[in-house]
Amino acid sequence: MTPDPRTKSFGEITTCHLFDLVIDLSPRLDFGTGPLGRRTLFGDTGGTFHGPRLHGDVLPIGGDWALIRPDGTMSLDVRLTLRTHDGALVYMTYGGRWVTPPELRADIADPAKRYDIDPARYYFRTNPLFETGSQEYAWLNDIVCVGAGYLIEGGIAYKVAQVE
Repeated sequence: MTPDPRTKSFGEITTCHLFDLVIDLSPRLDFGTGPLGRRTLFGDTGGTFHGPRLHGDVLPIGGDWALIRPDGTMSLDVRLTLRTHDGALVYMTYGGRWVTPPELRADIADPAKRYDIDPARYYFRTNPLFETGSQEYAWLNDIVCVGAGYLIEGGIAYKVAQVE
Protein backbone atom coordinates (compact mmCIF):
# COMPACT_ATOMS: atom_id res chain seq x y z
CA MET A 1 0.00 0.00 0.00
CA THR A 2 1.35 3.44 -0.88
CA PRO A 3 1.08 6.42 1.46
CA ASP A 4 -1.59 9.02 0.83
CA PRO A 5 -0.01 11.74 -1.36
CA ARG A 6 -1.53 14.43 0.88
CA THR A 7 0.78 13.57 3.79
CA LYS A 8 3.75 15.83 4.40
CA SER A 9 7.09 15.45 6.08
CA PHE A 10 7.66 18.35 8.45
CA GLY A 11 10.13 16.98 10.95
CA GLU A 12 10.18 14.63 13.88
CA ILE A 13 8.08 14.99 17.01
CA THR A 14 10.36 16.15 19.82
CA THR A 15 9.96 16.59 23.56
CA CYS A 16 11.60 18.53 26.38
CA HIS A 17 11.65 17.73 30.09
CA LEU A 18 8.78 19.41 31.95
CA PHE A 19 9.15 17.89 35.43
CA ASP A 20 9.62 14.82 37.57
CA LEU A 21 6.53 13.95 39.56
CA VAL A 22 6.22 11.85 42.74
CA ILE A 23 2.77 10.87 43.96
CA ASP A 24 2.24 9.28 47.36
CA LEU A 25 -0.72 6.88 47.29
CA SER A 26 -3.18 5.56 49.84
CA PRO A 27 -3.94 1.83 49.92
CA ARG A 28 -5.97 0.66 46.95
CA LEU A 29 -9.76 0.58 47.14
CA ASP A 30 -11.06 -2.36 45.12
CA PHE A 31 -14.55 -1.96 43.62
CA GLY A 32 -14.48 -5.53 42.31
CA THR A 33 -14.76 -6.95 38.83
CA GLY A 34 -17.49 -5.46 36.69
CA PRO A 35 -18.38 -5.76 33.02
CA LEU A 36 -15.23 -3.90 31.85
CA GLY A 37 -12.72 -5.38 34.32
CA ARG A 38 -11.61 -4.74 37.90
CA ARG A 39 -12.09 -1.12 38.99
CA THR A 40 -9.77 0.28 41.66
CA LEU A 41 -9.01 3.66 43.18
CA PHE A 42 -5.57 4.77 44.31
CA GLY A 43 -6.13 8.03 46.22
CA ASP A 44 -3.24 10.47 46.30
CA THR A 45 -1.98 11.60 49.69
CA GLY A 46 0.47 14.21 48.43
CA GLY A 47 3.75 14.41 46.60
CA THR A 48 6.04 16.78 44.74
CA PHE A 49 6.96 17.87 41.23
CA HIS A 50 10.14 19.56 40.11
CA GLY A 51 11.30 20.83 36.73
CA PRO A 52 13.15 23.69 35.08
CA ARG A 53 10.04 25.92 34.66
CA LEU A 54 7.88 24.95 37.64
CA HIS A 55 7.93 23.04 40.90
CA GLY A 56 5.78 22.50 43.94
CA ASP A 57 3.53 20.04 45.72
CA VAL A 58 0.85 17.54 44.80
CA LEU A 59 -2.11 18.25 47.08
CA PRO A 60 -3.92 15.29 48.67
CA ILE A 61 -6.99 15.95 46.53
CA GLY A 62 -7.23 13.47 43.68
CA GLY A 63 -6.38 9.99 42.61
CA ASP A 64 -6.27 7.32 39.96
CA TRP A 65 -9.51 5.59 39.04
CA ALA A 66 -7.89 2.60 37.34
CA LEU A 67 -9.45 -0.23 35.38
CA ILE A 68 -7.60 -3.53 35.21
CA ARG A 69 -8.77 -5.15 32.00
CA PRO A 70 -9.20 -8.92 31.64
CA ASP A 71 -5.90 -9.05 29.69
CA GLY A 72 -4.03 -7.56 32.70
CA THR A 73 -3.46 -4.08 31.25
CA MET A 74 -4.27 -1.20 33.59
CA SER A 75 -6.12 1.72 32.02
CA LEU A 76 -5.52 4.96 33.97
CA ASP A 77 -7.87 7.87 34.67
CA VAL A 78 -5.99 10.30 36.92
CA ARG A 79 -6.91 13.71 38.32
CA LEU A 80 -4.46 15.65 40.50
CA THR A 81 -4.19 19.10 42.06
CA LEU A 82 -0.76 20.72 41.88
CA ARG A 83 0.28 23.79 43.84
CA THR A 84 3.33 25.59 42.51
CA HIS A 85 6.01 26.95 44.83
CA ASP A 86 4.46 30.42 44.43
CA GLY A 87 0.89 29.33 45.21
CA ALA A 88 -0.73 28.79 41.79
CA LEU A 89 -3.16 25.88 41.50
CA VAL A 90 -2.93 23.60 38.47
CA TYR A 91 -5.42 20.87 37.59
CA MET A 92 -3.60 17.91 36.01
CA THR A 93 -5.39 15.05 34.27
CA TYR A 94 -4.11 12.09 32.35
CA GLY A 95 -5.06 8.78 30.92
CA GLY A 96 -2.63 6.09 30.06
CA ARG A 97 -1.75 2.44 30.00
CA TRP A 98 0.34 0.23 32.24
CA VAL A 99 1.09 -3.01 30.45
CA THR A 100 2.85 -5.56 32.62
CA PRO A 101 4.05 -8.75 30.93
CA PRO A 102 2.49 -11.88 32.48
CA GLU A 103 5.87 -13.11 33.73
CA LEU A 104 6.28 -9.92 35.87
CA ARG A 105 2.81 -9.80 37.44
CA ALA A 106 3.64 -11.93 40.49
CA ASP A 107 6.72 -9.80 41.25
CA ILE A 108 4.75 -6.54 40.77
CA ALA A 109 2.18 -7.84 43.28
CA ASP A 110 4.93 -8.74 45.79
CA PRO A 111 5.75 -5.73 48.05
CA ALA A 112 9.27 -7.09 48.62
CA LYS A 113 10.07 -7.25 44.88
CA ARG A 114 8.00 -4.62 43.05
CA TYR A 115 10.42 -1.70 43.51
CA ASP A 116 13.41 -3.67 42.26
CA ILE A 117 11.90 -4.32 38.83
CA ASP A 118 13.51 -2.32 36.04
CA PRO A 119 10.79 0.00 34.63
CA ALA A 120 12.11 -0.77 31.14
CA ARG A 121 10.55 -4.23 31.55
CA TYR A 122 6.99 -2.86 31.50
CA TYR A 123 5.14 -0.22 29.49
CA PHE A 124 3.77 2.58 31.69
CA ARG A 125 2.87 5.68 29.64
CA THR A 126 0.54 8.63 30.18
CA ASN A 127 -0.71 11.75 28.37
CA PRO A 128 -0.89 14.65 30.89
CA LEU A 129 -2.92 17.80 30.23
CA PHE A 130 -3.18 20.87 32.45
CA GLU A 131 -5.64 23.61 33.33
CA THR A 132 -5.00 26.73 35.38
CA GLY A 133 -6.28 30.28 35.78
CA SER A 134 -2.82 31.53 36.77
CA GLN A 135 -1.38 34.03 34.30
CA GLU A 136 2.13 32.94 35.27
CA TYR A 137 1.42 29.36 34.21
CA ALA A 138 -1.21 29.94 31.49
CA TRP A 139 1.18 28.37 28.97
CA LEU A 140 0.33 25.00 30.58
CA ASN A 141 -3.23 25.29 29.23
CA ASP A 142 -1.94 24.94 25.66
CA ILE A 143 0.58 22.10 25.80
CA VAL A 144 0.40 18.34 25.41
CA CYS A 145 2.70 16.09 27.39
CA VAL A 146 3.77 12.48 27.64
CA GLY A 147 4.87 10.70 30.77
CA ALA A 148 6.68 7.50 31.68
CA GLY A 149 5.83 6.00 35.06
CA TYR A 150 7.45 3.63 37.51
CA LEU A 151 6.80 2.30 40.99
CA ILE A 152 8.45 3.81 44.06
CA GLU A 153 8.02 2.93 47.70
CA GLY A 154 4.76 4.47 48.88
CA GLY A 155 3.57 5.51 45.45
CA ILE A 156 4.41 6.19 41.86
CA ALA A 157 6.74 8.50 39.97
CA TYR A 158 6.78 9.91 36.45
CA LYS A 159 9.10 11.66 34.07
CA VAL A 160 6.88 14.17 32.25
CA ALA A 161 7.92 15.74 28.94
CA GLN A 162 6.29 18.49 26.90
CA VAL A 163 5.70 17.67 23.25
CA GLU A 164 7.22 20.55 21.29
